[in-house]
Amino acid sequence: MQYTKQGHASYYTKYHIVFSTKYRRKIFNPGMCSYLRIKVFEIRKYYPELDIIEVNTDQDHLHILITIPPKMSVSQVVNIIKSNTAREMRIKFPFFQKVYWDNEGIWSIGYFVSTVGINEEIIQKYIQMQGKEDSGQAKLEL
Repeated sequence: MQYTKQGHASYYTKYHIVFSTKYRRKIFNPGMCSYLRIKVFEIRKYYPELDIIEVNTDQDHLHILITIPPKMSVSQVVNIIKSNTAREMRIKFPFFQKVYWDNEGIWSIGYFVSTVGINEEIIQKYIQMQGKEDSGQAKLEL
């Protein structure tokens, strides 16, 4: 397990994020999925503090495994990804103008998010070990 250090914080914050196309339309073919994956990974150029670990798609939704720093909210990151990918997809594939005639984008409003972290047993053991180490921090065998 690798912790990230930034300013005055050390963190391990991985999230599994899923969002779907508007109206759950099955609009992505394999070529479009590849282009979408590239565009998601390109977001790291502009937001280097985001660590995009894994991206995968289906015909109507996108899965992302990502590390988000504590200074950013999950909703802020979802908005960044949705707005950037929607814009790029509309430019590359003009037929989206016919599929989605409004200018609200290709993504549905909501999203699913789940944290991915060390298991509860390890955290419980870590808390129990507090104050028992001379070095100031409890050490755990992961």
